[in-house]
Amino acid sequence: MTSIGEADFDRLLRTFERSSVHLETRDSYGTATELPHMAKWAAGEPDDLGWLADWCTTLRQHVAAGRSVRRARIVSEPLSDYQRWSYSIAHPMVEAGEDIRWVPRRLVSSIGIPGNDFYLFDDRLVVFLLYAGNGLNAAYETSTDPADVRLCHSAFTAVWNLAVPHRDYRPV
Repeated sequence: MTSIGEADFDRLLRTFERSSVHLETRDSYGTATELPHMAKWAAGEPDDLGWLADWCTTLRQHVAAGRSVRRARIVSEPLSDYQRWSYSIAHPMVEAGEDIRWVPRRLVSSIGIPGNDFYLFDDRLVVFLLYAGNGLNAAYETSTDPADVRLCHSAFTAVWNLAVPHRDYRPV
């Protein structure tokens, strides 16, 4: 595996050729970008979600070019505060073309899932997202090893087949 930096990862998010799939398995994250907005939500303060505008523009460009962007979230129910907040801010990304789906953790017990969240770009490049215990991203590791690609493709497909589209999911 090869380590990459955040700038390289951001470039991959914007330049894949056909498809990007993202599997999220944690109940809580703590990105520096998200934390202030989640704090506003927790305090009942409004958020215009303008900070998502750049990502939504990128999503619309992908869709216009015929590329697919899918994300599956494995969640414990009842949802953690992070996932309730995440659910509450997903609509702009869904409207921009990202297909976000939710699957209760109890449904994936018999699915082999990699030990880390990942992106799979064009069914050829895996980026594993490594997190510290506090939920902050610690590193990005890439792999083109066919076994890693197969594992991630298989795991994502199995989870996706059980997942509920964002518009139909009702948080518990």
